[in-house]
Amino acid sequence: MGVSSPRVTLLWSLLFTAVLANSLFPNQTNGGLIFPNLVDTTTEELQTGLEGALFTSCDLVKAYVARIQEVNSALHVVTEINPDALSIAAERDAERANGTTRGPLHGVPILIKGNIGTADEMNTTAGSFALLGAKLPRDSTVAAKLRKAGVIILGKTNLSQWANFRSNNSTNGWSAYGGQTKGAYFPQQDPSGSSSGSGVASSIGLALASLGSETSGSILSPSQVNNLVGIKPSVGLTSRALVIPISERQDTVGPMARTVKDAAYLLQAIVGKDIDDNYTLAQPFENPPDYVGACVYSSLRGKRIGVPRNLIVPREGDGPVLSSFDTAIRTIRRAGATIVDNVNITEFALDRYLNSNASAIVLEADFFSGLPSNYLSKLVSNPNNVRNLVDVRNFTQRFPPEDYPDRDTAVWDQALDLGFNNTSPQFWAAYQENLEIAGRQGFLGILANYSLDALILPTDYSAGLPALVGTPVVTVPLGKSPGNTTVVYNERGTLVESAPNIPFGLSFIGPAWSEANLIGFAYAYEQRTMVQAQVQPYLSPRVQLADVISARNIDRW
Repeated sequence: MGVSSPRVTLLWSLLFTAVLANSLFPNQTNGGLIFPNLVDTTTEELQTGLEGALFTSCDLVKAYVARIQEVNSALHVVTEINPDALSIAAERDAERANGTTRGPLHGVPILIKGNIGTADEMNTTAGSFALLGAKLPRDSTVAAKLRKAGVIILGKTNLSQWANFRSNNSTNGWSAYGGQTKGAYFPQQDPSGSSSGSGVASSIGLALASLGSETSGSILSPSQVNNLVGIKPSVGLTSRALVIPISERQDTVGPMARTVKDAAYLLQAIVGKDIDDNYTLAQPFENPPDYVGACVYSSLRGKRIGVPRNLIVPREGDGPVLSSFDTAIRTIRRAGATIVDNVNITEFALDRYLNSNASAIVLEADFFSGLPSNYLSKLVSNPNNVRNLVDVRNFTQRFPPEDYPDRDTAVWDQALDLGFNNTSPQFWAAYQENLEIAGRQGFLGILANYSLDALILPTDYSAGLPALVGTPVVTVPLGKSPGNTTVVYNERGTLVESAPNIPFGLSFIGPAWSEANLIGFAYAYEQRTMVQAQVQPYLSPRVQLADVISARNIDRW
């Protein structure tokens, strides 16, 4: 969907010829030049090649498009290829040739999640046909910041429809518009969600990196199962203006990349205050910290890192995760940190966290209020005339490709049945409960009471409480499930939730605006373990930059 054209088909034919011609030396041209491997290249490697005229941004776009074309029919990762990507790349190449670069991401292709608005030829659908053809008056702020930084927005990735805020019985990575995304580490792998396509795309080099969004776990979870670094920023560090919302109190946009430093480069490009998102005006700094500069090997030295054990509720099959987590604790201690173990949230907070419906009330009321006011009302073209949640639900239930009733609208039904919005006293009571169980009695209380710099948890257990108060988390690869892992399918029997070779992650958790510290801790851990390189996908595109340049030479000949 949106990824095939005669031009791409011709390019693919040329590249296939080049791949065969270069099969013995997949990363070399005929001239013996070595090109970066696109499945694990870094920002700095790409910039070195671009500055040295080893390849161009146009070459990168062609290579990444061909890689998408090679696997997209199997994995359903990308829903839109930017038809202007090649012309934008040519502009960035021309700027570079004239001595102008906009920053370290100049001329680098990046993919963005399909709920991040752009005012171009691409659709912003959140995976729903209800928004197909709808137009915005301008780019979302984060997309505009990417363009200002010289990034080429290559396309949009599939996601769990409506950022996993429609159904109680759907699947991670499914949307009506994009189909079913699958992970690349085991056949039929559940990609997690809701930033499913962004996770898979970054993991197998369909772009340098991707943007995802998170309300509760939607960057962290797909990052961990796709062997990535994911940064879930503080709410308000990155603008949500013209990003299709769930909750103004919890939504945040952040990077998903193969290394901590690459994620830091991408975060640096999108942070900052924005008058169109008043949460960003709470940032305590006029100029954001240097997140790339925070990537220091010694960052853990002298730090106090806590382990809230009562947030780890082991499930069947968690043995390898917990064993790897204990190994990570030893690594962090050897890096010079003091480990403060068993720093637990209160029993009241734990009970309410596990059993209360306050968090659901906050999300449902915020979505009911925010979808029309913060997004649908901003559209300058709205072909399906969806103005509010009732309209969206009606469209979904009546339009057969939306797969209703097999995939229900239970989340929306609950939101509409609340009978109040996010300005009501009932809403405020639920929100205050969230702040209490995640704040004074939760992990923020732990950080303060024990004078801790951060907490660590297996990523599976790290998303929920920070989501309630909008604080940052960074996940980094920790390990993978062993070869004797039992293969377990989801309830629909369509996706594999547990199997050999499925990656899992380690999360660093901190107070609001502590991203620089968390990035430093994650980098120090990453550089001592290099887990990401030890976990390989079962499926990855073969096309490389060398093939594009060989195809270019064939075309010229």
